Amino acid sequence: MEFITNSTAETEDIGAALGKILTAGTVIAYEGDLGAGKTAFTRGLARGLGCTEQVTSPTYTIVNEYLSGRLPLFHFDMYRLHSSDDLWDIGWEDYLERGGVCAVEWSENVADALENPITVRVEKLDADSRRITIEGGIDLAAISL
Repeated sequence: MEFITNSTAETEDIGAALGKILTAGTVIAYEGDLGAGKTAFTRGLARGLGCTEQVTSPTYTIVNEYLSGRLPLFHFDMYRLHSSDDLWDIGWEDYLERGGVCAVEWSENVADALENPITVRVEKLDADSRRITIEGGIDLAAISL
């Protein structure tokens, strides 16, 4: 399913719509360049899950945890990891077992460790516009804006 957004708020709204239908154990593999809008999408995802914490990029922490929603959200940034071996070293399996949603930026760095993820591709079209493509793992017809 493909969406075109024309503002950060619209990007967040698509994330929120997805967050409302996710189930425990879902893994989201983000694809997109630096500054494409992955964290903005995650802010919406958190809102859709009912999380009330402020969502920020996990660039320097590797993972941010948001526990106030109907499901916990674990927001990973794999930019600094070199392989899926590094992912296992930070306790990936523990996060999968906690029954939340794992949203993974720079997922291509650990792609071989992600089983059947929902792929969210965020492409920057211009300063404000994004193309968001969501594939796999869920009934995309259930996403309503």
